[in-house]
Amino acid sequence: MERLTEREWARHWQYEELPGLDLLRARYVRHTFPRHSHEGFTFGAVTGGVEDVSLPDGLVRAGPGTVVMINPEVPHSARAGVPEGWTYSTLYPSVELISEIAGAVTSMRGTPGFAETIVEDPQTAQLIHSVHRAAEEGNALAADSLLRIAVARMLGRYGSTLSARTPQASGAHTAALAKQLLEERMAEPPSLEGLAQVVGTSPFALLRAFKAAYGMPPHTWLTDARVRRARHLLDAGTAPADAAVAVGFTDQPHLNRHFTRIVGVPPGAYRRERARTYKTAGERPA
Repeated sequence: MERLTEREWARHWQYEELPGLDLLRARYVRHTFPRHSHEGFTFGAVTGGVEDVSLPDGLVRAGPGTVVMINPEVPHSARAGVPEGWTYSTLYPSVELISEIAGAVTSMRGTPGFAETIVEDPQTAQLIHSVHRAAEEGNALAADSLLRIAVARMLGRYGSTLSARTPQASGAHTAALAKQLLEERMAEPPSLEGLAQVVGTSPFALLRAFKAAYGMPPHTWLTDARVRRARHLLDAGTAPADAAVAVGFTDQPHLNRHFTRIVGVPPGAYRRERARTYKTAGERPA
């Protein structure tokens, strides 16, 4: 396990026999996750303590026996809900993996998702823990089987078709233009005023429109996007110092701080786990 402090530990990794899936098992006490989102799904099951998760619809408190299900690109933050923190197992499956399982076990049309955020479901929570245990033991048959059983169970009980995103306000188009510009100029982004001028609005109007569209102000979204891109670079074998510069952080310590807060482990530990996975699988990233 990667040690964060004497009381905290975390492991964020991939198992080569489960493509399209990231795994995180951790205990956090003082660590807090800032507002961020994921490209894929998040399924979390707490084994001890309480995790407070802040979502667009409000706060949920996750304790043992509950399962938290977060759809792709939904902004959220998290922190300990009790002084002793929380211990949990989390699965991060890709959209493609969930779509594949949904196509095999449901009659859903469109993009599958989940209508509920938190449920009391000890059996599914145990399945999530068991996926981790099987993967850590190197039992590919059990890990793959338990993963598919868990996802099928969640889809059957809580699944729904995600509605297509439609503009919710007159500023949605402006926010989309601003997001595209930030993606293109991630390493050297403009100021808020400069960004507003380019997309043809005022700074405060852009702040309102961007938060309405993406659940975060532009600077928070940019930090999350930088960490997300840094993860892809680390997956491809880029050194943390080079990844920091490529995505626009001042230096590696800035990447370390933001990466650890959002991903839950430092970038060096994240990259080492990826290297271990590729070595076990007998290949290296391109």
